[in-house]
Amino acid sequence: MVDKRRRKMKSEMKMNQMMTMGRNMMGMPSMAPSGMPMGTMDMMMIPRCMFKMEKMKDGMKIMCMASDEMAASMMQNLGTMLNGGMVSFQMMMNGMTMMTCNMMMGMCKMEMTKDGMCMMCTSGDMMCAKMIQDCCTCMMTMMESGCTCCMMMNNTPVCCGSSK
Repeated sequence: MVDKRRRKMKSEMKMNQMMTMGRNMMGMPSMAPSGMPMGTMDMMMIPRCMFKMEKMKDGMKIMCMASDEMAASMMQNLGTMLNGGMVSFQMMMNGMTMMTCNMMMGMCKMEMTKDGMCMMCTSGDMMCAKMIQDCCTCMMTMMESGCTCCMMMNNTPVCCGSSK
């Protein structure tokens, strides 16, 4: 009887460990319940896309284009759900973040295209517009040098890819 109860408790404990770490706890190991291995990550599928960035007079324009219909649809759905939130870009090489650029200095508006989406980050303030343009130049240079760009909205990855 006691052995049967122990097996049931172990089974419930394993189930508990698998269900307790949601996306909101990612990167916060101190919040992990006891018994959960530290450093466990919650994974999410992210659409792969090709980025095209260009400077505009008052900011920058980012085109995110997916090669297959499913990735384009997922990217558009994520963009629609998270539109209006904080936009940031992470430049990564070999899985390590090289640079993060938060677009808090401007207004980011999104439009859907047939193969993905187009985002324009602009500002009426000339100094903020220059910061956006400088971020664009830096990100284009890093992608040309081999970095991968990951576009985030409200700290949720929307798409990842490169310029090639």
